[in-house]
Amino acid sequence: MKKLVPIAVLALGAAVFAAVAFVQPTSEATAATQPVATETTTPEEVQEDTLVYIAIETTKGTMYLGLNETAAPISTENFLAYLDEGYYDKTVFHRVMKDFMIQGGGFAEGLVKKETKDEIKNEWTNGLKNSRGTIAMARLGRQPDSATSQWFINLADNTFLDQPRDGAGYAVFGQIVKGLDVLDAIGAVHTSPQGMHGNVPTEPVIIESVTRVTDEQATELELAGADS
Repeated sequence: MKKLVPIAVLALGAAVFAAVAFVQPTSEATAATQPVATETTTPEEVQEDTLVYIAIETTKGTMYLGLNETAAPISTENFLAYLDEGYYDKTVFHRVMKDFMIQGGGFAEGLVKKETKDEIKNEWTNGLKNSRGTIAMARLGRQPDSATSQWFINLADNTFLDQPRDGAGYAVFGQIVKGLDVLDAIGAVHTSPQGMHGNVPTEPVIIESVTRVTDEQATELELAGADS
């Protein structure tokens, strides 16, 4: 097979700090004085990231994701450890924020909080961005390495989550490869405050199961290279 928590209260209007790379150009005069290589060099072969395909079956449909084991090994291993124990089965999306994200992985129906494993290291500098359809680890604000079982899927390009506003960004570890329509359906549900929780779907969106996808299933579903 291909190898393929609550979020801190996030301010949607968070400031974006952009890091800009600058390359000093070489003038024609300078270039003319430089030695010319006499041997042909072959660039190193670029290796593709290893993805672990999974299926998140919900009451709104099924989303298929590729978890990036190459760029985010810690987050991927952590997620799969919960998955293999059946931890995510019969949990709910307990937080849905329109045009922002949907969050799950920590509560059973009735907002019953589940026990978790140890916190993991934040892999926010792995090069993966919080773009539409990506899955990232949820964590506490001002505590970069506080992620456990909870995660969220971005409904839009949330570039401000890539910035170290509180010392670190939010670590992306995969993306939806099929089922963006299901993501949008969940993102459109009606929500309301419930107790200490905000943005809770008034009609529970249940995660029936989260399972690995076999090679045969991935081929049949045409997941590799799929966009939606």
